[in-house]
Amino acid sequence: MKKLLALALGLVLVLNVAAYADVVIAFSQIGQESDWRTANTDDLKSAIENHPGWKLVYDDAQQKQENQIKALRNFITQNVDYILFTGVVSTGWDEVLKEVNEAEIPLLLIDRMPDCADKIEYVAAFGGDFVEEGRRQVAWAGEYLKSIGRGDEDVNVVIMEGTTGASAQTGRTEGNLKALESYPHLKKVGQQSGNFTRAEGQAVMESWLKSIDKIDVLIAQNDDMALGAIDAIKAAGKVPGKDIIIVGCDSVKAAFDAIVAGEMNCTVECTPLYSRFVVPTIEKLEKGEKFSKTVVHPEEGVFDTNGGIDLGTVKSIKAADVISQRQY
Repeated sequence: MKKLLALALGLVLVLNVAAYADVVIAFSQIGQESDWRTANTDDLKSAIENHPGWKLVYDDAQQKQENQIKALRNFITQNVDYILFTGVVSTGWDEVLKEVNEAEIPLLLIDRMPDCADKIEYVAAFGGDFVEEGRRQVAWAGEYLKSIGRGDEDVNVVIMEGTTGASAQTGRTEGNLKALESYPHLKKVGQQSGNFTRAEGQAVMESWLKSIDKIDVLIAQNDDMALGAIDAIKAAGKVPGKDIIIVGCDSVKAAFDAIVAGEMNCTVECTPLYSRFVVPTIEKLEKGEKFSKTVVHPEEGVFDTNGGIDLGTVKSIKAADVISQRQY
């Protein structure tokens, strides 16, 4: 009887240990090129690290694809339970993500989608609608110009792109260029990558101000580049937000501050806060639930100086009215 009791107690102990064993979640992040990326990292890391029974394995790739490929293979070797992945560029992931599939580790795609997404298995995907964000940037500029009586005036537009080959860059560029077709008075006179960083945004704007006679509108595919461009515009003796209309993307708090200060005109939202989607998804996966391969796009807005610009799918909101709610 004592032996049976000991066996029973041992079985209960094993089951309890198994029940409370860590769920190991690995996160391959591209780096920290912007305020948006830092907020994205902090949000997911905090949510995972503070979740009972979960353990985070984190890798910062420092904007290098080879570092991410190495990290993904290390995750496979460590036999982690889940992998969160956002790629620095869209291409070149086929082989390593197939290796993740072969290891039968559930893959969650975050923010940027690889171009091989239709050839691999993933359990869920969450990301911004980059094409729509790019469309909204140009549409806001076109509709704003109409609202101030400049809708029939030819204006010169420059497009500052993000990291070449990143899905955020390719999608927003597609949206930018497609929207320009609907606003023939917006004339593109410059298009160049600022690599999603403030420093390169400043450098590109400095170059444009020297080489282009007149710039009326800057479309910057993230706020950090727009903020860098503002520094260049000031240094050139021009007034940002007035001499040059500035439309950013991401809606980080620094962009809200710039809008309230009158130095920036608009930012299109792309939320970095994905933990509210990722955490419940992993919890449900742990219970055996399954998800479709449809990319989930969070609801996102457009914020500007006065609000009320109608973009068809959404109306802009006055930045000053919601700045206190900005978390990043």
